[in-house]
Amino acid sequence: MTLFSLAGKRALVTGAGRGIGAAIAAALAANGAAVTLLARSADEIERGADGIRARGGAADTIVCDVTDVRAFASAIAERPAFDVFVNNAGTNRPKPLSEVTEDDYDAVIGLNLRAALFAAQAVTRRMVEQGTPGSVINISSQMGHVGAANRTLYCASKWAIEGFTKALSVEMGPHAIRVNTICPTFIETPMTAPMLADPAFRAQVMGKIKLTRLGLPEDVAAAAVYLASDASSLMTGSALMLDGGWTAD
Repeated sequence: MTLFSLAGKRALVTGAGRGIGAAIAAALAANGAAVTLLARSADEIERGADGIRARGGAADTIVCDVTDVRAFASAIAERPAFDVFVNNAGTNRPKPLSEVTEDDYDAVIGLNLRAALFAAQAVTRRMVEQGTPGSVINISSQMGHVGAANRTLYCASKWAIEGFTKALSVEMGPHAIRVNTICPTFIETPMTAPMLADPAFRAQVMGKIKLTRLGLPEDVAAAAVYLASDASSLMTGSALMLDGGWTAD
């Protein structure tokens, strides 16, 4: 067994129907974890679980909207504690602050911060109740460390997640529960595709990424395997930057 093995561990991934979440679920399973895929979209997570099982992995699903805090907490309370939690579900509505509406605020902050905070509460509560050490991985962003035009709302949510992660790591440390973030740059996913289809915007993005390439979901998945495994056993309260050098200057 290597430091990166997840054999014998149970992992939960939210927003696991597509993009980054689906890639993380597949990677955790490939490294030995029994993975639970959670999202609103039953068809998508069932396809993902079927794919994992077809490759010899273990997977099941929970159909749940993470913004329904009570429903999520109830689903978690019915199951044994997870060893790994990837708090991935998120959204973005890029626009100038002058155009941000209350609906935009409620959608972005409601999912990226409110739902993420209470999801972590439910999962860590169960871990503490059962004395289960483990790893909580909050999917943040490079925008939790810098600012950018048309990203005031998104940055607000991700800077908050960075602070939340540090505070939760302090609380959870005595329980041997590690809490970290992964902070990707622009990743090629269905969510970013419309933005990156604009040649001018794509050029602007590429001008900031020192490694001169966009990220792939598999890049984030590899980082999640590291944080889920014993290879990162002394890492907590930290941000793992996957920004291709965006924040280096």
